[in-house]
Amino acid sequence: MVYGVIGTGALGGFYGGRLAKSGQEVHFLLHSDYEYVKENGLQVDSCDGSFHLDKVNAYSSTTDMPKCDVVLVGLKTINNHLLTSLLPPLLRHNTVVVLIQNGIGVEDDVQKMFPDQPLVAGLAFICCSKTEPGRVNQQCYGSINFGNYSCKDEKTFHTVIDDFTHAGIQCAEVEYLEARWRKAVWNVPFNGMTVVLNTQTDLLLKHPSTRELIYTMMMEVITAARHLGVTGLDRSFADKMMEMTDNMTPYSPSMRLDFDRHRPMEINYIYLRPLQIAAEAGCPMPHVDALAKMLSYIGACND
Repeated sequence: MVYGVIGTGALGGFYGGRLAKSGQEVHFLLHSDYEYVKENGLQVDSCDGSFHLDKVNAYSSTTDMPKCDVVLVGLKTINNHLLTSLLPPLLRHNTVVVLIQNGIGVEDDVQKMFPDQPLVAGLAFICCSKTEPGRVNQQCYGSINFGNYSCKDEKTFHTVIDDFTHAGIQCAEVEYLEARWRKAVWNVPFNGMTVVLNTQTDLLLKHPSTRELIYTMMMEVITAARHLGVTGLDRSFADKMMEMTDNMTPYSPSMRLDFDRHRPMEINYIYLRPLQIAAEAGCPMPHVDALAKMLSYIGACND
């Protein structure tokens, strides 16, 4: 299959790079480091084995890219309004769009832009950042879950999973709604708390007060998910996420990196939409709501 990557940052660079290394045809849309990657290739520094792509199908505009069977979207959700112009040159009627993005409600909004396009959620569990032009650094983890939102072609959907597996990426199919809320269990407390308290993941868990608060917010997210009919999440998953983060390399999540670089933070889909959906289901999340309000204030001051 022919893959396209829109947003060759940390996630697009890592997953697209692994697919290309495994022999898949992958075409990358780049922005600030287009010229560098075109000339020098793409370097992926990985805890699972580093590699360099000497020849990269690099583009500065999607109008120059070929039609694709699958498009991986690695943009931050704050830039999703750009999809109305970025995506169409790559699409056939059956092109599968995989949204490797954070938050709740993403697919709902993108489907309104492209009513007939098959969409899949890609939920990455990875500590990864783009440290400099043409260089991606994967510190630890790297798995990805796929939730089928509107792809009726089961063969293509499972071929994507097979291609990722062949590329050495741990992946699995997860029921769509569960997949989105499963990712939120980690994203909601750690993204915002590292910004509000100007810290990293390890220090949040070392202090008893913040460790308790992290766990409380995880349970609020899990309770909201269960109110919405998600049965595969319970306290044991929160325990697993805490243990996983205890064993993780000290990490600054994407929202903390955006804040440090004075970029807009993904407050809408990570916080405001889940809070709205949970409230409509009769399940308020008071600690998450307080964190969202602090982030909204900090974000306004950081512009």
